[in-house]
Amino acid sequence: MINPFDLEKKRELWFTTAEQLDRALEILSGLPNLTAERTAKAQVLEICYNLNDYTLAGLEHALEQEGFHLDHSFLHHVSRNIIYYCEDTSRHNMEIRSHATKMNEKDVFVEVCGQHSHKEHASKPPELREFE
Repeated sequence: MINPFDLEKKRELWFTTAEQLDRALEILSGLPNLTAERTAKAQVLEICYNLNDYTLAGLEHALEQEGFHLDHSFLHHVSRNIIYYCEDTSRHNMEIRSHATKMNEKDVFVEVCGQHSHKEHASKPPELREFE
């Protein structure tokens, strides 16, 4: 089960130029359940969102479709892909119901073991057992 507090994300959007920040801030501030604000860094916006509503991949893809240019340096590219993977996995795990066996694994194991016979098995194959 995912902790509800783990669904709240705070990320940084790195742009190639600082001139894009005002327009991006205006667009992102208009989205419901998302906050965006400037940071001390000239080319960075900080966004806060819930994984039930948005993903970083979706937000960045939408911004790029609108003509924004995000920083694709190696470090940002790698960290972004890790975030994409983690958020995608978290969203996928939210859709999976917890199984009834999760709480009582021991009982399930005991029941399954009880159904099997626990006779000792001979080391010889059945066709050779007659010749003893």
